[in-house]
Amino acid sequence: MASGRRAIAATATFLGILGTVACSASSGESVSSGSSAFSSALDAGPERASDRVGAPGIGDSDFPTDGNGGYDVDHYRLKIDYDPASRRLSGVTGIEARATQGLTRFNLDLKGFEVSRITVNGSAATFERAEDELTVIPAKPISDRAAFTVTVVYAGEPQPVRGSTNLGTYGFIPTEDGAFVACQPNGAKTWFPGNDHPADKARYDFEITVPAGLTALANGELVGEPKSAGGKTTFVWRESHPMVSYLATATLGRFELRRGTTAAGIQNLAAVDPRYHSALDSLYTQSGKITDYWSTVFGPYPFSSTGGVIDNFSAGYALENQTKPQYGGFDPEGSTIAHELAHQWFGDSLSIRRWKDLWLNEGFATYAEWLWTEHEGGATVEKTFRSHYAAGPDAPIWKYAPGRAKPADLFNDSVYTRGGMTLHALRQRIGDPVFFKLLKTWVAQHKYGYVTTDEFVTLAEKLSGKQLDSLFDAWLFTEKKPAA
Repeated sequence: MASGRRAIAATATFLGILGTVACSASSGESVSSGSSAFSSALDAGPERASDRVGAPGIGDSDFPTDGNGGYDVDHYRLKIDYDPASRRLSGVTGIEARATQGLTRFNLDLKGFEVSRITVNGSAATFERAEDELTVIPAKPISDRAAFTVTVVYAGEPQPVRGSTNLGTYGFIPTEDGAFVACQPNGAKTWFPGNDHPADKARYDFEITVPAGLTALANGELVGEPKSAGGKTTFVWRESHPMVSYLATATLGRFELRRGTTAAGIQNLAAVDPRYHSALDSLYTQSGKITDYWSTVFGPYPFSSTGGVIDNFSAGYALENQTKPQYGGFDPEGSTIAHELAHQWFGDSLSIRRWKDLWLNEGFATYAEWLWTEHEGGATVEKTFRSHYAAGPDAPIWKYAPGRAKPADLFNDSVYTRGGMTLHALRQRIGDPVFFKLLKTWVAQHKYGYVTTDEFVTLAEKLSGKQLDSLFDAWLFTEKKPAA
């Protein structure tokens, strides 16, 4: 993501066959605390009723009610019909999951809407609502490790999240002609029920119906041609690679499209609101060029398509929606496109288990910006690093240790800039050959999986043969200006 300040500066600067995610990382971490608690209960003696209740949070202490315990989602089927005039969304969400403990009840995250029916394994289930928690009580208990399916039927006017972080408004945001859908950090719940936390990746199928004349865009690739009937058009998209919930999108409205492939043969789709007609070719060309370049720096592109979307909504930020980065109300410069496309590796393919490690997304994408600027003949990375380092010892950037992102201030500039500076300080210590080998090794070892700061430090020390604790402590975990 490019934060509000960064994006503004860059301007002035579902119906598919259910699949199973063949990703061991996805089926472990997201529910590890629930599984451990259940195993401990078995070791301790007879099972208690409480041991069969899925936790209302996934275990992230900074966001205690985000996500849910007791299961791991493999696949979402999202079927929605949205009318921009009335702002009414009618949805049917199908979920294929696997229990990580016995379950007599479990939670889904959902903000607003009227839920009319829920089934579990085809049988009607009862349910309860409490704020953004939807508690499902299946007719029959679900056994530990059992696969199960859930279908939720719901409708209403989506309510985006406003002001809960320093990001502003996010989630499913109605616009004049449709909707701008950018969900970081926990806005997926504003348009479909699910396990809304990055620690539970899944595959997605989207069936999106909109009034004729509008286009619906979602992650992955279009399945067949759009079908029109009764004054409406239905688009089916499929993202076959594991994806965290905040990257799911269903952005819709009037768009001009350009389709093709990058020079390396990756499908490329650019879409712009007609008011940004002049930016269409540039967005398409730069997205393709940058995707191919990052493939030489970070390793093979992890997905099947690339591109970008510019919508006429003044979000003041961009978001790295998987395969379709989104730019809210501005024509992005190359460095911003480079930032969001670098996220396809750092944040999308490699995802964080807990929000505290956000620098692993944003610091890496920021450093990629600097690499791209130098590649294009602009300021060198060293010059950019020195310009930021010139900030005095009392500057805010030194008062926020980016290795532990703060829940109320996730998108602080330090997470971005000082995170990027950490990588340059590392590069200076271990040298270019090891540094760029580190980036490719990091990406390859954790493809479609999860990463932590400790894992990155360990790998850096292994490949370099150097002890690097003091460097990472100074740059990531100390609230003062590091020596350079």
